[in-house]
Order: sequence, then C-alpha cells, then structure tokens
Amino acid sequence: MDTTASPEGVPAAAPDPEFPPVPADTKDWTWVMERPCPECGFVAAEVTPDRVGAAVRDAVPRYVAALARADARTRPDPTTWSVLEYAAHVRDVFSVFDVRVQSMVEGDDPQFANWDQDATAVAEDYAHQDPAVVARELRIAGDRVAGRFDALVPDQWERPGRRSNGSVFTVRTLGQYFVHDVVHHLHDVGA
Repeated sequence: MDTTASPEGVPAAAPDPEFPPVPADTKDWTWVMERPCPECGFVAAEVTPDRVGAAVRDAVPRYVAALARADARTRPDPTTWSVLEYAAHVRDVFSVFDVRVQSMVEGDDPQFANWDQDATAVAEDYAHQDPAVVARELRIAGDRVAGRFDALVPDQWERPGRRSNGSVFTVRTLGQYFVHDVVHHLHDVGA
C-alpha cells in the first residue's frame, strides 16, 4: 500500500520529524492461539466466549486513564507508538473486529478485507489526534464490539472466516485473537 498519497491520490504531507512512521509490524500474531505470549502473558485458551465482551469492558477504562497521562503523546523512542497512538489503534481494532464478527455471523465463511494498521496510523495521523476525542471514541467503539460479542448465541461462535493471508478463524478463535491485541497493547502502554 502506498502511504505517500492520500486516498484521493493527493501527495501526503511531509512526515512529521517528531513522529516518523514506526517500522511496520510484519509478525503473524496467530501463534498466540497456540502458546502464551511471552511479552504480555496472554493465554488464548483462557478466553471463553463469555469473557470477550467483559475483557473489552475491563480494558477501556485502563486505556482512558492512560490517555489522561501528561505524557500520553510522548513516544518512549522514535520507533514505538505513544499511548495516544496505541489507544487510537485499539479504537480502530474495535471497529475492524466488530465488522469482521458481523460478517462471520451474517456471511458464509467470509474473507476479511486486508487492514494495514501501519498505513492507517499514518493516514489517520494517530500522533496528532486529541486524546479526549480518542478516549470518547474508544468508549463508543468498545461498547459496540463488546455488545456484538455479548449478543452471540452458542452456534455462532463456531462460524468460520478467513483473513486475506489465508489464516482461518472461528468467531471463538477470532475473539481470542482480538482479546490478545487489546491486552497486549495495555501491556505496551503500561496500563
């Protein structure tokens, strides 16, 4: 994906030297479904369907509190997102996974559109967003995706879907994978 132009094809503004794009995260994090994450301690098998919505509701106030820190905009180093950037990313993760779960429930083994999180961070200028606005949007998106998971009935948890790279999920395993992302970034921001 070309991150040097806007969706309209207009050249993007020159990168902010204070907030250069962080190196792309090219890891395939699906391995967290098979073993604990050594960085954050997350164990996917411990996330049962009834815990997905609750995990989101537990995480949101922790992100909101982190966004209220005086240093929320400060990167720990030039190649690591600030609390603000991580929170904006998680807000967008909530929205992306809400759509993915909906497509799995309503469709027949859908393939998810690719989402380039790194390009989104640059295009949406996470580093310059307003922490109060991100906090409000994070609450709204968190409530929405938690409600989506809470509303699922037992047979919907086994409905399949695929990422564009071929990784196959059920709603259950997508929920576990999703919760890892949310929990891992809490670890990243020290919340």
